[in-house]
Amino acid sequence: MKKKVVLVQDNKDILDIMDQVLDEEGFNVTSSLTTEPIEKIDEIEPDVIVIDDHIKGTKKGSKIVKELKTNPETEDIPAVLTSTSDKLPEIAEESKADDFIQKPFDIDHMVDVVKKNAG
Repeated sequence: MKKKVVLVQDNKDILDIMDQVLDEEGFNVTSSLTTEPIEKIDEIEPDVIVIDDHIKGTKKGSKIVKELKTNPETEDIPAVLTSTSDKLPEIAEESKADDFIQKPFDIDHMVDVVKKNAG
């Protein structure tokens, strides 16, 4: 059974690269440039969510993670925050994210973090 990843990024190139790499690693990836998959989380039932802190035209990824982590129905879904911000460790901790991936990232590191959090 493939592990499911919801992937939300603000940059199409990065989204495509992450999607392709995770797909090759055997994940079932739902990728999006918007937060739409987050609204369907109970249908998708992901093993891990990877979300960028900066999503165009919507609230920050860190705010979404915080909302997921304070909702009893979604608090157990591992959430990984990505960002170019050098304050990412603090932002991730504040939003109760399970982990973070600093951009620009090393592909192997990204895969390791996703695998670790997907269980």
